[in-house]
Order: sequence, then C-alpha cells, then structure tokens
Amino acid sequence: MTTLQIWDFAGESRFRFILPSYLLGASGAIFMYDITRYSSFKNFNSWYEVFLEGSKRNEAEIPLLIVGSKLDLEYKRAVSLEDAMQLTDSINHACDYLECSAKTGENVDLIFRKITRTMDNMNKDF
Repeated sequence: MTTLQIWDFAGESRFRFILPSYLLGASGAIFMYDITRYSSFKNFNSWYEVFLEGSKRNEAEIPLLIVGSKLDLEYKRAVSLEDAMQLTDSINHACDYLECSAKTGENVDLIFRKITRTMDNMNKDF
C-alpha cells in the first residue's frame, strides 16, 4: 500500500522558500500546468530545479508525472501536445505525461494511479 501526501503550491513563487522542507525525501512528484497558459508550462524547469534540490535524492530515483490540466478547454490550448511530449522526453528518468480535466474528472484518478504504480515499481528496484 502506498500513502500519498499531496502539496499544492499553485506555482506561486512566494512558496519557493518553504518548498524544500516539504520535499525532503520525496518519493515522486506530479508537476501540473494549465494547457491554456503557456507561462505555466515554461516555468517547469525552474520548479523542477527547486524540486531536485529540495528532495535531496538522485534524479533517477524519483518518478515524475507531468500533467496538463484544463483538458476541457482544448479549444483554448496554448501548449501543444508536441511541446509537452518533448519536455517529458527531455527528462532523464522515469517521467510520463498525462492531460486531465478537473471540471469533467477526465483522467484525474489516472494521475494518482499512475504515479503510485510508478513509485511502487521503482521502490522494488531500490
């Protein structure tokens, strides 16, 4: 059985200074961005750096899931699926990509099942 602790920092820079204390020993991470706001997508690298520094773990040990939210607003998409997949492929370890809609519920459960399954599988290897 896997227990998840979920911390939503809403991508706001005012939370950057407290983030490392929550990340110490993290076993996985879900990074979300809004598919209708390119600025939320382009901030991934800076938040990823904060995550790596704060978790104090080897990059290869931590499964990541990048999630594009607001799939119900597909017609307003500002981040192409190709850009999202390129970012996912650029990560050097267990990283996957999903899109979801909190409004319709599409793929919301899948996010948690997927990160949990990946964490469980990686923990068997260590």
